[in-house]
Amino acid sequence: MTANTERAAAIRWIQAEMADYGLTMEELAAAGCFDPPPPPPPPAPPPVVCYRNAAGQKWDGQGEMPDWLQRAVNAGQSVEFYRVG
Repeated sequence: MTANTERAAAIRWIQAEMADYGLTMEELAAAGCFDPPPPPPPPAPPPVVCYRNAAGQKWDGQGEMPDWLQRAVNAGQSVEFYRVG
């Protein structure tokens, strides 16, 4: 099927469904069917950095401890040494 044939078939199907349910264009408009979609929510803010090393590598304290911090802890360094603020 071409795009025009598919479009025509879709229109016929919609018209048949509207007739089956007794719907009018005014009722669909009143129900908000033709309103523009709401805007997407704003992106989440970046996580706050809680730990940072001298090389600038960061960790927000969530999830698994990164390799650079795990190596430092394994070498005897305190996690608190890398705490920011």
